[in-house]
Amino acid sequence: MDYPAIDPIALQIGPLAIHWYGLMYLIGFGGAWALARLRARRPDWPIRPQQVDDLLFYAALGVVIGGRVGYMIFYQPATLIHSPLSLFAIWDGGMSFHGGLIGVLITMALYAWRQGLAFFTVTDFIAPLVPIGLFFGRIGNFINAELWGSPTSLPWGMVFPGAGPEPRHPSMLYEAFLEGLLLFVILWLFSMRPRPRMAVSGLFLLGYGLFRFAVEFVREPDAHIGYLAGNWVTMGHLLSTPMILAGIALLVWAYRHGIMDRPATTQSSTSSQ
Repeated sequence: MDYPAIDPIALQIGPLAIHWYGLMYLIGFGGAWALARLRARRPDWPIRPQQVDDLLFYAALGVVIGGRVGYMIFYQPATLIHSPLSLFAIWDGGMSFHGGLIGVLITMALYAWRQGLAFFTVTDFIAPLVPIGLFFGRIGNFINAELWGSPTSLPWGMVFPGAGPEPRHPSMLYEAFLEGLLLFVILWLFSMRPRPRMAVSGLFLLGYGLFRFAVEFVREPDAHIGYLAGNWVTMGHLLSTPMILAGIALLVWAYRHGIMDRPATTQSSTSSQ
């Protein structure tokens, strides 16, 4: 299959160029906001609809700042050292999920502290919303024709511009399906019933880590990094392994200790620890 060449610029107004990659992030945030408002209407959640706007604002800051800083540190450290302003060139692509995750964890900790909520109460609430942004982010990668996979003879292999004449796995679409759609369905259904605190967050870390770890086997590593060991271990493997282990640990802890969050209607104004 030939890659359906898509202009990465969605709209050009004079010198102002609006890129599809940026629009995908806006759509992802918009979808997450709408579902967060719906989720907050449930009486068993200690987060109410009027708190969602601030929550998503904090999350967006964590995603954008953490994602870009993480990408430059994990994947482009030399470029960052020689050209610090490249940190702001987000229209060229280059966002690290793992960096974005760290950024979101930091901003969620700040939000939880300001709202008097337990940290994992907030992360359990927001975890099912993250795959929405992941889905649209991977579609943005596809439009940018970046992060393609290794060569394949499968009928859906694509010839990507700049990747040579060989058909390759459209690995960004695999990730859109696994880390986006499938993970969203799993987390949304799992969180429809009351779960002990940390369980939803743990399932998110475990699910994403496993899906990303699997796709890394058919995703071409960054040329300037290559394989880290054994002609198969990639930076994605390295960064996803702690997520898998942390997800298992959180699930075990959650179901052994069984702390349940109280609904907002009965929750006191003091911090829920």
